[in-house]
Amino acid sequence: MLLWNGKLVNEEEVHVSYHDRGYYFGDGIYEVFRIYQGHLFEKEAHLDRLYNSLAEIKIQIPWSREDLSAQLNQLLDTFGEQDGMLYLQLTRGEAKRAHAFPVSSTAVMLGYCEPLARPVDAIENGIATITCEDIRWLRCNIKSLNLLPNTLAKQEAAEAGATEAILIRADNTVTEGSSSNLLIVKDGTIYTHPDGPLILSGITKKVIERIASELQIPYVERRFTREELMAADEAMITSTTMEAAPVITIDGQPVGTGTPGPVTRRLQEAYLQQVHALLAGASPAS
Repeated sequence: MLLWNGKLVNEEEVHVSYHDRGYYFGDGIYEVFRIYQGHLFEKEAHLDRLYNSLAEIKIQIPWSREDLSAQLNQLLDTFGEQDGMLYLQLTRGEAKRAHAFPVSSTAVMLGYCEPLARPVDAIENGIATITCEDIRWLRCNIKSLNLLPNTLAKQEAAEAGATEAILIRADNTVTEGSSSNLLIVKDGTIYTHPDGPLILSGITKKVIERIASELQIPYVERRFTREELMAADEAMITSTTMEAAPVITIDGQPVGTGTPGPVTRRLQEAYLQQVHALLAGASPAS
């Protein structure tokens, strides 16, 4: 089943118009929720970001937060007790092709669930990465459909045999991954780029920040350079689908010892405890 404009429908009932502004202009936003054994992880945080993205590009939707939340629960009920992801996309709707917003249009919403196993190999053994120039626009805090620079960077990583591309601005500021946030560890302190227009405010990164506070691991949001990145003791990417995956090489060079480090391991263990708390019926924030 799919969620289509507020209703659960079969796939054959979904028809996207060629007049949809998401198709013409990428005029829309999306959100990806992690499903663990049929439960949405950090649901309210994802909804917060969804509504923030809608507000940033001035899309109004006819469903209240409570209505939308209930619809997601209904969609989730059709998925069963398995691991996966819930993808939700909203566009400004159908209108004659013109750059300026239409005088009137109705938002178009599509949501679906699909199976997605935990990336155990990446979590346990780490991933290889490359660096790429960050050529994205200056509103990366909006989770918009405009992902061409991200896909080009991800493709460059794939062609190099790597899992992720770490993005670096022209001023030598390391921002994040093409589809993830980035954290490094130096002398026991975690460093990551501050939230703002240059990165997406990651839900999983916020979970890691909360965990670091609970474990009394120093956590600092500040800009850092490529040189600092390459000199890190540990590095990891965080995302809804990748959780907290250790980075063991960057551009072919080992990070630290070239194996997942002790700080990363502590964070991973605590993250999994949060997931277990969700499945046990407790708040994952507890």
